Amino acid sequence: MTPVHDEHAQPRERIDLPAPTTSPMVVAVGITLAFAGLITHAAVSVVGIALALIGAVGWWREVLPEERVEPISLRPIDLRPSAVVPSTAVERSSIGEGAHRTRVPVEIQPYSAGIRGGIVGGIAMAVLALAYGLIAQRSLWYPINLLSAVAMPALAHASLAELRAFSLLALVIGTIVHGLTSVLVGLLYAVILPMLPRRHMLWGGVVAPLLWTGLLWAVIGIVDPTLAARVDWPWFVVSQIAFGVAAGIVVARAHPLATMQTWPLAARAGVEASGAPFDQERDR
Repeated sequence: MTPVHDEHAQPRERIDLPAPTTSPMVVAVGITLAFAGLITHAAVSVVGIALALIGAVGWWREVLPEERVEPISLRPIDLRPSAVVPSTAVERSSIGEGAHRTRVPVEIQPYSAGIRGGIVGGIAMAVLALAYGLIAQRSLWYPINLLSAVAMPALAHASLAELRAFSLLALVIGTIVHGLTSVLVGLLYAVILPMLPRRHMLWGGVVAPLLWTGLLWAVIGIVDPTLAARVDWPWFVVSQIAFGVAAGIVVARAHPLATMQTWPLAARAGVEASGAPFDQERDR
């Protein structure tokens, strides 16, 4: 049957676009494997070089001697959407409305709340650690000496009697390590918790301590298996959860501050204007 052509039909316009190809990705994977073989095995580099050559040849054939294109047909003019008419009116859009981009989080917790949360969480964690020392080891100094073993490797291989004995140097080092770590983790809570979904107490009090404990367990088990064997991990998990709950409560109760995206242009540009609302927010 001979196809029937409509003489009154408008010819469809067509543009030519470069044909899709996977050759650039193959070249990238090949180069990555070639360099990865320098630190793994020579066979990985051989496979990477072969992939890079295959991808390069394929890429070359895509553009030479003639570039491969893919024809794209356009709609007739009467079926295309109307052109956008520019408007001279300028309106101030609200955050998140009218397709205005919103950066998450809109509000953040002050850094001071993270510091306070780290201190309170560190105290809660220290109380449980000392309780473990009294109950399980009959010594307040056992958890302190064990913590100091991070900076004093000799303590990791010390006898049980030495770990239960008082050491002024271990007390100073353990207090410094515990205090700095608690404050830093508290600051992380203040920065990260506003970006997480709801139920911040679940994230900060349970999920984060479990992830942190798993990471420490894996790292200490590789770096110093002797020290890992001396840590009572159930008690460690409980103390970490106590830290997360205490720090999370302090951070969550702090008054949030609006990010710069809510400030007027003058504030973001650094122009001082006395009595402006953003001045009050920055002073908090």
